[in-house]
Formats: sequence, structure tokens, C-alpha cells
Amino acid sequence: MTQQLTPITLEDWDRRYEDLRAGGLEEPFYGGPLSRHLADNDYRLRSITYDNSAAALNLWNFLLTEEERLAAARRQGKRIVGAMKDLGTVPVLAYSLPDVVAFYPDAAWWIPCVMEMSAGLLDIADSLGVGDAFCPVRAMLGAFVTGAHFPEPDLLTCSVGAVCDDFSAIAQRLEGLGREILWWEIPHRRAPGNGEEAVMLPGGCAAPVTQVTFVADELARVRGAIEEISGHQLDSEQLRAGIRAANRVRGLLRELRHEVFTAACSPLPALEMMIAEMLAIHFCSDRDETEKVLVDCLELVRKRIADGEGYGGADTVRIFWVNPVADLRAMNLLEKCGGRVCGTDYLFTHALDEIPEQPDPMTALAMTALSDTMAGSAGERADRICREAETLGSEAVIVSRIPGASHCALEGRVIEEAVSSRLNLPVLEIEVPPLIDAIGSGLRTRIGALVETVRMRREQ
Repeated sequence: MTQQLTPITLEDWDRRYEDLRAGGLEEPFYGGPLSRHLADNDYRLRSITYDNSAAALNLWNFLLTEEERLAAARRQGKRIVGAMKDLGTVPVLAYSLPDVVAFYPDAAWWIPCVMEMSAGLLDIADSLGVGDAFCPVRAMLGAFVTGAHFPEPDLLTCSVGAVCDDFSAIAQRLEGLGREILWWEIPHRRAPGNGEEAVMLPGGCAAPVTQVTFVADELARVRGAIEEISGHQLDSEQLRAGIRAANRVRGLLRELRHEVFTAACSPLPALEMMIAEMLAIHFCSDRDETEKVLVDCLELVRKRIADGEGYGGADTVRIFWVNPVADLRAMNLLEKCGGRVCGTDYLFTHALDEIPEQPDPMTALAMTALSDTMAGSAGERADRICREAETLGSEAVIVSRIPGASHCALEGRVIEEAVSSRLNLPVLEIEVPPLIDAIGSGLRTRIGALVETVRMRREQ
């Protein structure tokens, strides 16, 4: 028999926090009760539910204190790199040098949700001519204008080429506001031609060696810029050490995902798992602490599996979730409808894959960057989703379309056709705006219908 776990509210967490402290809770430097973040206008925390473990407490506090760590890094004289769009490559370079910190301004896309529009970032983007026809990452413009959410980077980089057109346009608008951006190119990943020298990339796709060499040269320009702002040369041994550290984080996440997605009952809720995966992109501005947070989560999950603890019953439906959600509540909603996440593609699978062991570490990083799902075709992305969904025993797929995102226009249909034809699984495509309050009942109905469809298929 599985011992059922029950998610708790923010109000419940205050009482739970006091119980943990009475029991001898050892807190990290960013510890404290979750409710204190309401003072930062993180109002969405009142509307979501949480896992009740100390590991989850640390995970949430770590996420919600990144602005404080970046501000502290600036006071300490560290160099700050704002890495835009590549999602998992430039930070590996940056953290390979001492006293250099990297973060993603892209993460501002969550601010309208977490602060329930109180920061006015989307209004600022509107005033700059970047309206709601664009992806919610346009909130990044408002964050740069206000200067209230992260310090001005010493270096701002952005990948361009085979990336989201929305993001490219938003970043170009940012440059028009006076920010100097180091652009580096990711070409569209293509299949090698007949007789063309090729290499297998992380994630299972092949690419011509010439493309890998091109990306390595582009990243060499980024490396040089980081060396310039830091005043230190980044030698190959330092970079290899940085890659090994990044691979430890990625390895922990692969283990965590495997344990959670294959367990009989989910040992960790979908929302906490999504946040854990996000840490791989840039280590939430602290690579060492990211590793500690993930170790705690993995130990918790293994203990719960051994003790037969989990969320949901035997009839919980196993869902493969595609694309991150702009509103955190959507992950809670899935579980309220009787589903659980068993497999994900949050648009940065290349940040979860192990960076290859190569004699030249720049070649290794180039291979990783080129394996980005958005650098290739939607068909290749659908193929990976099908392979992983089949391996994990997923029973349905939800494609969470990102409002306004150019890359979401047709790829949902490509993924749906691949999943339906190859795996014979039902697929639901939904759109999740920064706040789902107005459409919550409709989303509940659609997700609930998908869950019931799977349950009826089980009986056939």
C-alpha cells in the first residue's frame, strides 16, 4: 500500500516551518519561511500548493532568492554575465572562472506570474512596442528598464540564428535601448550530407563537423569577452573542470528525473520537479549550492520510494509535458485533475544531457549548444519526445503552447502527429498565459477530459 502524500498551501507551510525548526532544521544561508517572500510581492505563492519537505523548502527559497545573490555578487565585486537565449551553454564558460557569475535575463518571463502583474513589466514592454503578440519573455524588457530585478550585467550575450524569432526581436529591441550585446550564432542544425564528416551530438542527433567547428569559433568569441571582463584567462583545464562541475549537476538531474518519472507513485510534485530542472540552465546564480539542493531532493525522493510514499493513487495518469508554463499553477492543476508528470521537454533538454568528453572542451560545448531542440527541426524534437515517452511509459502528452512564441506556431501539430502515429497516445495542446485565472476552469475541463480518456483506454 502506498502512503499518500498531500500538498500543502503557503499558510500550511508557516506551521510546517515551525515544526521543522523545532525538530532541529539546519537551514542554508538563504533559508527562512516561504511566506516572507510575499514582502517582495511574490503574490502567486498564495495560490499554489507545495511539497512539505525540507528539501522542497530549500528548493523554493533557493529559487526565490536569486535576485539577492546577484545583488551580493555585485557588492562583492564579482563580474556578472547576462546570458540570453542559449539556455545552458554560456554559463558553463562563465562559472569556469573564479568570481564570475552568470544568469538568464530570460527568466524574467516568470515575473508577471510570480508577482501577479504587480511589477508592470508587460506594460513597459507594451510601451516599447513589444505587445502581447510576443512571447511573455518580453517582460525582460521591463526588467532591464526598471533595474529592480537584477543588476546591470558586465557582459550581455545572446545567441542568434536558429532560435525563437520572438526572442531575437525582443533582444534587438533591448539593444536599441542602449544595451551592448555580444551576439553569437547558432546555425540551423542539418543532417550531414553524403560523404560529409559528421558527429553524434548529445540527445541523439547527428550534425556535420563543419557546424560544430563554426559554433566552437562563435563560443570562442564569448570566451574572450568573459576573459576580458574578468581580467583572467580561461585555460582549457579550467574549462574542463567547469564542464565536469556542470555534468555533476546534469547527472543529478537525470537521476532525479528517472527516479520520479518511473516511480509507482510520484515522490515529488510536478511543480517542484520543473523548478529543479530549471536549475540546470544557469545554476540559479550559485553552482555549488545548486548541487547541494539537488542532492537533497534526490535523497528525499529515494527515501520516499523506499518507504512507499507518493502523490496520487494507482489510477493517476502518466503525462509527458512539453514546454514550460508561464503560470506555475498549471502544474498544480494537472495533479488536481488526476495526472502526474512522467517525462518532460521544457525547451532545454540540451542543458540536461551530459556534455561530451572531448580533447577540446570548446568542441564539447559547441556540440552541446548545437543539440538544442530549437536549433533543429520540429520533427527531430518530436522524435526525441516519442523515444522518451515510450521509455517512460507515458500515457498521454500535453503540449503547453507559449503565447506569441514563434516556435510554437506549428510544432505542436508536428509533435501531435508523431506521438499519435508512432505511439498511439492522446495529445492535448493548450495555451498557458502568464496568469490562468480567467481560463482556469476551461483548462481544468480539457486536462480532466484527457485524463478520463486515458482511463477509458486502459479498460479497452
